[in-house]
Amino acid sequence: MNLSIEAVIFDLGGVVIASPMQTFADHESRNGLPANFINRMIVDNGAASAWGRLERGEIPMGAAFFADFDTELRAAGAPESLSSAAIFADVAGAAGIHQNMVVAIAKLRAEGFKLAALTNNWHNEDRPDANTQVKDLFDVFVESAVEGVRKPDPRIYQIALQRLGIEPGAALFLDDIGQNLKSARALGLTTIKVTDPALAIVEMETLLGLDLQ
Repeated sequence: MNLSIEAVIFDLGGVVIASPMQTFADHESRNGLPANFINRMIVDNGAASAWGRLERGEIPMGAAFFADFDTELRAAGAPESLSSAAIFADVAGAAGIHQNMVVAIAKLRAEGFKLAALTNNWHNEDRPDANTQVKDLFDVFVESAVEGVRKPDPRIYQIALQRLGIEPGAALFLDDIGQNLKSARALGLTTIKVTDPALAIVEMETLLGLDLQ
């Protein structure tokens, strides 16, 4: 067992719950757009974009966000048929839980690890106090829309570490986005990139010397 790791920090989308990227891909295909068009637009538009403001909690998921995101889609070359309201309705409908990761989290808790979620998320205009269905799995739950700062900004990792009461070297962090992992590694966290939750669990088992399945 890796005795230096005291806590495991989980991203949610793409790690514990389904990633919105598949929904993005479905809409891209239907509208004749290249793969990764939406995500590339989000990254290229940076922190001041509609997506950046959404994830910092400056605007909720609702009409104002949809209008701004649609404007950005058009500027990037998307057709009028690509609707942000339709995209995010499908994202909400597809947000299933990876049960194998839930089992792994329960086993980590039984072994005495501290557990945190560190998620870039948003407020919903019609459900401003809605909590994710996996919140009770974690000791610490850090949300970008609550904190006003989002990954990969180092400050949000420091918030999670402070609330866990640990140093960076005592944390293992799982995320599906490379730039988020790069920022975590720069602070001294051990990281696992999640391309498939099942494979990530095997990697955790190897690193921690535990059976998590």
